[in-house]
Amino acid sequence: MPPELSVVGSVNLDFVVRCERLPRAGETLTDATFARHPGGKGANQAVAAARLGANVRFAGNIGDDEVAQEAVSGLLGAGVEGSFDVGGETGIAFIVVDGAGETQIVVAPGANSRPVTRQLGGNVLSQLEIPVESVQAAAEAADRFFLNAAPAKPIPAELVRAADVVVVNRYELDALPETPRLTALTLGAEGAVLLEDGTEVARAQPPRVQALDGTAAGDAFTACLVVTRLQGRAWEEALERACAAGAIAASREGAQPSLPTAAEVDAMLGR
Repeated sequence: MPPELSVVGSVNLDFVVRCERLPRAGETLTDATFARHPGGKGANQAVAAARLGANVRFAGNIGDDEVAQEAVSGLLGAGVEGSFDVGGETGIAFIVVDGAGETQIVVAPGANSRPVTRQLGGNVLSQLEIPVESVQAAAEAADRFFLNAAPAKPIPAELVRAADVVVVNRYELDALPETPRLTALTLGAEGAVLLEDGTEVARAQPPRVQALDGTAAGDAFTACLVVTRLQGRAWEEALERACAAGAIAASREGAQPSLPTAAEVDAMLGR
């Protein structure tokens, strides 16, 4: 049976500009191309989990403006059962991507700054692009809770303790109020490690790819790690598959358009 997963998180519409290099402060570059895609860390992870084989429900907030339906189109297209509070402005992310896939991102959260009132139970995954109080409520409603503590912001220690695993990068790890029992630490091109009470217990390397856009690589990693664990597989395999999913996403343009299926992860790992 496919694993069941509830995601409580953000919904954005991404406005993406690609140029050969990132601009310096005060500099104007004129060689860019432009695209727009559904995004938001919560929505990205929900779409990724669905493509990886989970049955996914989603709760979040969107605006009542002209871009709202475009922002949720990726969720609906992936078969995610969405539950939204509607009002105000839909979240917008402005993303600049350079020729090496490095990004600069500024988010206008819009409706994502309001509390998420439609909480979901069962296996729950959340992130920090919504109010911390909503993430705490998601943890309290969950049977099993998974936290991607991104982007870095102050959170209470009890939220860290509530998580089966906390997924972070180096900067987000430093922002945590205490050491989680289990931490999946992403290291970019170096892969990822699993830490138990701060001690490394597993490590995985990502497949080599040509990086085009790292926007959703962390979201692909997080979703794949959680789905693989919910399938009952070992942490070592979950870490390996998550690194492969992140690498695939980094090799493609856009956030949700870059997210791989389970078959694509298998193919990347030669299975």
